[in-house]
Amino acid sequence: MTTTAGSIRFILNDRDVALSDLSPTATLLDFLRLERRLTGTKEGCAEGDCGACTVLVGRLSGDDLVYEGVNACIRFVGSLNATHIVTVEHLAAKDGTLHPVQQAMVDYHGSQCGFCTPGFIMSLYGLWLSKDNPGRADIEKALQGNLCRCTGYEPIVKAAEAVARARPDAVFDPILKVRDDIRSRLKTLRTDATIVVGPEEAQLLVPGTTAALAEIMERSPKATIVAGSTDVGLWVTKQMRPINPVVFINGLETLQTISENADGITIGAGVSYTAAFETLARHYPALGGLINRIGGDQVRNMGTIGGNIANGSPIGDSPPPLIALGATVTLRSIAGQRTVPLEDYFIEYGRQDRKPGEFVESIFVPALPASDHFAVYKITKRRDEDISALCAAFRITLDGDNVVREARIAFGGMAGTPKRATAAEAALVGHVWSEETIRAAQLALEQDYQPLTDWRATAAYRMLTAKNLFTRFFLETSGEVSELKRFEVV
Repeated sequence: MTTTAGSIRFILNDRDVALSDLSPTATLLDFLRLERRLTGTKEGCAEGDCGACTVLVGRLSGDDLVYEGVNACIRFVGSLNATHIVTVEHLAAKDGTLHPVQQAMVDYHGSQCGFCTPGFIMSLYGLWLSKDNPGRADIEKALQGNLCRCTGYEPIVKAAEAVARARPDAVFDPILKVRDDIRSRLKTLRTDATIVVGPEEAQLLVPGTTAALAEIMERSPKATIVAGSTDVGLWVTKQMRPINPVVFINGLETLQTISENADGITIGAGVSYTAAFETLARHYPALGGLINRIGGDQVRNMGTIGGNIANGSPIGDSPPPLIALGATVTLRSIAGQRTVPLEDYFIEYGRQDRKPGEFVESIFVPALPASDHFAVYKITKRRDEDISALCAAFRITLDGDNVVREARIAFGGMAGTPKRATAAEAALVGHVWSEETIRAAQLALEQDYQPLTDWRATAAYRMLTAKNLFTRFFLETSGEVSELKRFEVV
């Protein structure tokens, strides 16, 4: 394995940075505030929920330079090699002239106490860079990951709408006019060598190739692989868990590919929700709606589908629909590759079918026949940016006589792992798709799951809701709404 001098190198606003003395769990937020005194970036929740710490991270995707909003509170500095970090201090011109996004927030009274304002500005600036004429829905989506206790959001949305209407050509912008220069500078920072920083007991590693990652995991099978850090970040900021050594893989382009053919879609383990959205929403429309409710833009920009699977959480949102679609996961180690059905990857709570030295390399999602019915439902306390109390995915195949020929149903939040409802599936297959069949499948759910009570939901609520989702799926697929005026669950 080829290594280089141990330093993480990136551009911070307009300055080059090289760090050779760096803790693997150092967060970007702490680095900005404590080391560089860039205190416009705020700490609100330290778990990626409130958006007060939002900054932009620019990265090369092929030859394109892409800027995305991220939560600095859970983004580790070790993940930032060959990137451009932009903070709120960089937006105004050197003579003090505010950027149009900033000025609109002033003009439309988008700030009251002001604590959350820098994060909102950075999210709106990210929208400014990515979309020329955003509509109301685009603006609301861009602000999903930012919370404000004062304004009620309407003044902020009006500010965003005003900026969308007027984009003067001569406006100072800290990125648009130097984009080619930043692109060239980032290319010089990229490397195929493996970066190693720190002593063995607190080591930070950034592999330059997938083969190098396999070698690292062979030598250190208990190392923590970090892709998006939307979960691992909280292990550090909230649970104070030791995670050394840490291997950052978000720079591996070989894990960030999406390929399509007639059989289905292959998604690299490092593909973010944002990057996967267009392809998944086009082939499986229900997944588009689900992804739009996973965190806010900052979380979707950082979080990866492969990481959501590898983490093995029973309330992860992507496993239930992928299981219902019949997805498989490919694991890689120095010995080669191994592919298993996704439903078999999850063994029990906290335990997955991943041997020492293996890591998730890709996920294959079979094509969905046009005749199949497929739906996903995410149940949360609030609609946006919330963790699921339960997530349900339904897929059925009906024949010409309206008989269920195949059924794949999976739930998250109902067991210690994402899990298929095999008893409920058996109650459906071979029967006419009807209210009577749905009742039988609902009863069978009690054989499939014994949900737990926690602060998100009680066991009784989870079971009742799971049963009622069968009704919703039936109504949406059959159109027979009028006869089910009152549905009793036994």
